[in-house]
Amino acid sequence: MHPHLRLAAGLALALLLSGAAVPAPSEAPARIDNPAIDMKGYLRVANEAAAHRERHRLSEAAFRRMSREPGTIVLDARSRERYELMHVKGAVNLSFPDIAIETLERTLPDKSARILIYCNNNFLNGREAFLSKAPDASLNLSTYIALYGYGYRNVYELGPLLDVRSSKLEFEGTGVEEILRGGER
Repeated sequence: MHPHLRLAAGLALALLLSGAAVPAPSEAPARIDNPAIDMKGYLRVANEAAAHRERHRLSEAAFRRMSREPGTIVLDARSRERYELMHVKGAVNLSFPDIAIETLERTLPDKSARILIYCNNNFLNGREAFLSKAPDASLNLSTYIALYGYGYRNVYELGPLLDVRSSKLEFEGTGVEEILRGGER
């Protein structure tokens, strides 16, 4: 059984055993509007971003080359804690939960600037620094869609899964030496 289905089944069983009232479909609440949350708009943007992303995925070599070019920003959207432990050298950190109008205006004021992104699921053998996510919940996907939704169109994503110990990318952070010599942190 798929892990998500197992989780859903477990939650349903827990609710049943706890006696919690679960509304029947006919008892579903009336539509609840919130102009600050737009699921249809999000899905539209996600589909547009997915098509755009296909032309903006990079090999390790292309990512390295482009990251060295003037005006290019390497963005790490992982938590500050994971970023400080180990990140691509020169990357700027803006944790995904903090991506908002104000923080983007401060961190990435030029919407036409070239932005390179990477995430946990790009790296092996750095578990504490790069916690694996489910493939369909990869941080690259969320970050790409969010940036696209805010109007950034010059975004490129590191494509392959790389071993931190043999990658040609340079890393920095408080745990780099230990992780690269094989001691997981």
